[in-house]
Amino acid sequence: METTLAPIDWQAALAVHDRWLRTVVLARVQEPQAVDDVMQEVALAAVRQAAPLADVAKLAPWLYQLAVRQSLLYRRKCGRGRRLLAGVFERTREAQVTERSHPLAWLLAGERQALVRRALQVLPARDAQILLLKYTEDWNYHQIAGHLGCSHSAVETRLHRARQRLRTALLQLNSEIMT
Repeated sequence: METTLAPIDWQAALAVHDRWLRTVVLARVQEPQAVDDVMQEVALAAVRQAAPLADVAKLAPWLYQLAVRQSLLYRRKCGRGRRLLAGVFERTREAQVTERSHPLAWLLAGERQALVRRALQVLPARDAQILLLKYTEDWNYHQIAGHLGCSHSAVETRLHRARQRLRTALLQLNSEIMT
């Protein structure tokens, strides 16, 4: 005799168990704002289950295990994000401390910036504009081309020539300072 399993109405089943599952999730993640996200993952996991639940009487324990698992996955994901941010923060802080801790490096960086500013003032406005868009706004060639109304290859050519003119201007300013 073959038994067929009746499909579970997940919306109704999750609505019945929602309150206590939210309590379990809150106890695990300890972030009230994250409970909705985790419960959404619980609902998705329940609907996506590979094998149908054989005994509907075991639905509550199965949902409990699912909620615990999704809570742990959420905490793991948050932990990885915190570690990643902490690493980035630490590296930037170390770079800033190193830069600030060496007075000569700080002084040279300031002089270099002033020299580049003066060289940009000497350049034609068109060259200065494209260099600033590329290096201060961090735009790619396609973005620059779209905003300036020219082709990608024209942007490449203009940037190449602007860099050459900037190098020449920097060399001239540097030789003026040295004499």
